[in-house]
Amino acid sequence: MSHSSYFSKKESHPISPIIQINEIDAENFNIADLPTELPILPLRNTVFFPHIVIPITVSRDKNILAVKESYKTDKYIAVLAQKDPDTEDPEFEHLYTCGTVAKILKLITMPDGGTTIIIQGIARFELLSITSVTPFLKGNIMFLEDKPNTDQIKFDTLLDSIKDQFSKLLKFSTQSNDALFLLKNIDSPNYIIYFIGSNLTCPIEDKQELLTLNNIEERAEKLIFLLNNEINYAELKNKVINKTKTEIDKQQKEYFLQQQLKSINEELGNENNSKEIEEMKRKAENKKWSEDIKNLFDKNIKKLERMHPYSPDYSVIFNHLDVLLDLPWNELTTDNYDLDNAAKILDDDHYGMEKIKMRILEFLAVLKLKGDMKSPILCFVGPPGIGKTSLGKSISRALERKYGRISLGGLHDESEIRGHRKTYIGAMPGRIIQTLKKCNSANPVIILDEIDKMGVDYKGDPSSALLEVLDPEQNHSFYDNYIEAEFDLSKVLFIATANNLQQIQPALRDRLEIIELSGYATEEKIQIGKKHLTPKQKIAHGLQDHKINISNKIYELIISQYTRESGVRELDRKIAALMRNIAKNFVQTHEIKVPNSLEELQLVLGMEKFPIEKYKNLNTPGVVPGLAWTAVGGDILFIETVLYPGEGKIHLTGNLGNVMKESANTAFAYIKANASKWYLTPEIFKTQDIHIHVPEGATPKDGPSAGITILTAILSAFTKTKINPHFAMTGEITLRGQVTAVGGIKEKILAAKREGFKNIILCFQNKKDVEEIEKSYIKGLQFTYVEHIDQVIKSALDL
Repeated sequence: MSHSSYFSKKESHPISPIIQINEIDAENFNIADLPTELPILPLRNTVFFPHIVIPITVSRDKNILAVKESYKTDKYIAVLAQKDPDTEDPEFEHLYTCGTVAKILKLITMPDGGTTIIIQGIARFELLSITSVTPFLKGNIMFLEDKPNTDQIKFDTLLDSIKDQFSKLLKFSTQSNDALFLLKNIDSPNYIIYFIGSNLTCPIEDKQELLTLNNIEERAEKLIFLLNNEINYAELKNKVINKTKTEIDKQQKEYFLQQQLKSINEELGNENNSKEIEEMKRKAENKKWSEDIKNLFDKNIKKLERMHPYSPDYSVIFNHLDVLLDLPWNELTTDNYDLDNAAKILDDDHYGMEKIKMRILEFLAVLKLKGDMKSPILCFVGPPGIGKTSLGKSISRALERKYGRISLGGLHDESEIRGHRKTYIGAMPGRIIQTLKKCNSANPVIILDEIDKMGVDYKGDPSSALLEVLDPEQNHSFYDNYIEAEFDLSKVLFIATANNLQQIQPALRDRLEIIELSGYATEEKIQIGKKHLTPKQKIAHGLQDHKINISNKIYELIISQYTRESGVRELDRKIAALMRNIAKNFVQTHEIKVPNSLEELQLVLGMEKFPIEKYKNLNTPGVVPGLAWTAVGGDILFIETVLYPGEGKIHLTGNLGNVMKESANTAFAYIKANASKWYLTPEIFKTQDIHIHVPEGATPKDGPSAGITILTAILSAFTKTKINPHFAMTGEITLRGQVTAVGGIKEKILAAKREGFKNIILCFQNKKDVEEIEKSYIKGLQFTYVEHIDQVIKSALDL
C-alpha cells in the first residue's frame, strides 16, 4: 500500500493544500461511541493526524480487506505509521503505537483495479495489542486525551507565533494563498497544529513525536521548533538556487566573451598564452632547485614567452619546463629512525631474511647517528618467489619513504634509463626521472627489479647506463638527456633484485652490495603459509570472517609433494586452490571443511606431483644420488652408471655441460690411477666401456658439484657395491683426490631433507655454510665432512 496525497517531498516547495473539512464534526465527536477493537491500516512514510482528510491509494491485500470490511460496517479504522517503509507485512513491533482513528468517507474502485479511500481523522489512540493478523490486522486500542494548557496567555502567544512562522514559511511556497485561506477558517488550536504539522516536510519521526505528545502546550512548542527548521532549510535552499543562477549567468557571460576573444586572437594569429606562463612562474617560486636549474628554467621561460603558441617548438619547451616543475628538487621526506618499529614492520611482512633485516637496521642506525650519508646500493640475489621485490616495499614502509619500482626485465634501450633528447617526437625522461616524478620525493626507495635480465642491442646497453645511477660517487650528478640537467640521486635508496648474479655485467656488479638470499626451508614455508599466505587468500576468497585451521601436516604435504621451489609462489597458488574448494563447500553445505589427510588433499589438489620415494629405488650398484642447485632451489640429481664390454671408453649422456663432462673424466682418471686401492685390475678398464647418464635429459646440467658423486657411481659400478641407504653428496674433486667446496649448500641440504635422505657428505670447507642454517631446519640430518675422496668412498660404499 502506498500513500498518495496532495503533498510530495520531491517538490521544491514545502507546502501543499489539504482538503478542507468541517472541524466541528471532529471536535465534538463522542469518543465513547467508538469501538475499542478496530481494523488497522499501516501507512508508509506518512503520519496521519486528527481533523485531517486525505485520499489514500491502498495496494496491499490485507489492507484492502481491512478497508472494505470497515466500509461495510461502521466505517472506522485505526491508522498507524510504519517504522520501516520497506516492511511488506508489518506486525506489532513494526508499527508506532500512537495513531489516529479515521472514518472512511468514501471508497472508490479505480479503473485500473486499485482501491482509493478518502479518510477523516477523528481521535488519537494508543495500540495496546494485536488481536488478529489474518485476514487483516486488528487490534485493541485506548483513546488518548489531550492535557489542557495551564497558562492560556502563554498558549495564545505560542499559537500566534505558530501562525506567524507558518505565514513566513508560506512565502517560499507557490500555493501560499490556498494554505492561508484554509488556515484563516480554522478556529480550533488542535486543528491548527495538526493542519500545519501535516504540511511539513520534516522526517516521519518528528511528525510522530508531534502526534504522540499529550500536552497541547508541548505540542505547540514542538511545532515551533519544526517550523524554524523548515524556514532555515527553505531560506538556505532559496539562497543556493539564487547563487547558482547568478554563477551560471556569470559563467555564460565569461564563456561568450572568451569565445569572442578566441576568435579575435585566431584572426590576428596571436592567441594569448600568458596565463600558462604566469602559472609556471608562480610554481617556480616555491621550488628548491639549484642556481643552475633556476637559470635553465628562466632561460627557457623567456624563450617560451617570445614564441607563438602554434609554433612547433612551443609544445617542446612547454613540456620540458612542465617536467622541471614536477620534479622533486631537494624535496625530501623525513625518515623514521625508530629501529624497533622498523624491525617490527620487517618481521610482520617477511619471515626469516635475517641478513637483510640486519643490514637495513644498520643503515638506519648510522643514518640516525650521522644525520646524512650516501645511501647504499643493495642487490638481493636469490631464486624466484622468495620475496625480494616485496621486501623493498617493507623497507620503504619501515623508513617511511615513498616507494617506486622499475622493471628492468627485457629492457634493451639505453634511453629508457637516460631519457631521450627533448627535440625528438614523443620524447620523455628516463625511467629513473619518471619514477622520482611519480614519487614526488628526492629520497624514495626505488626497486630495480630483475636487473640481471636486461638486454643489449643496437640502441645501446642499459646496464652500462646504470653504472652512473648505481655508483654512490657519481649519482649525485646524474644527467638525464631530456631534462638537460643534473639531478642528485645520492639520497635515493636503490635496491636491485636478481636471480642469477653471473648474468649481471661485472662493472655493474662491482657497484652493488650483494646480499644473497637462499630458498626457504620447509619449516619456514609452513610459517609463511600460516602467517602470510593463508590470511591473504582468506580475504581474497571472502573467508576472512571464518575460522579455518590448516594443520602443519597439511602444509608440509602441500610443500613437499605438490610444490618444488625455493620460494612460495606455487605454495600460494595451492593455498588459493584450497580456499576455493573450502568456499565452494561452504556455499553448498554451510560448513567449513578443511582436508586433514593426504587422501582428502588429493581430492582438492589432485595426485601428488612430487611423491617422496626417490631414495627407495637406490638398490642398484652404479646409482648414486647427488645434490644440485637450480634457479628454483635445490634438487636431487641421480648419477647412473653401467658397464658393458668394450674398449675402455667413457660415454656421457643427459645434456651435460663441459664442466660436468670434465668432472666425469677427472673421476674416471682418478679411479684408474688408484685402482689397486679397491682391488681393480688394469685389464678391466681395457675390456669394459662405461656409460654415465644423468636423467631428465631435456634439462641442461653443468657445474663441478657432481665430482664426488660421479666418482662414487663409477666405483660402485666397477665394484658392484650398492651405496649405503639414505646417503646423498655434493662436492668437487681434483686429480689428487682432494674434495673442494661448492656453493648452494642450504638449498641442497633442504632438497635432501625434503626427499627423505638422512646422511649428507660435504667438503669440510662447507661446514661454515651448514652452521649458518637454523638448527631446527636440519634436525634429523647427519653430516659427514671430508677432505679426500677416500673418506667419501668409505662412508658411502664401505670400501
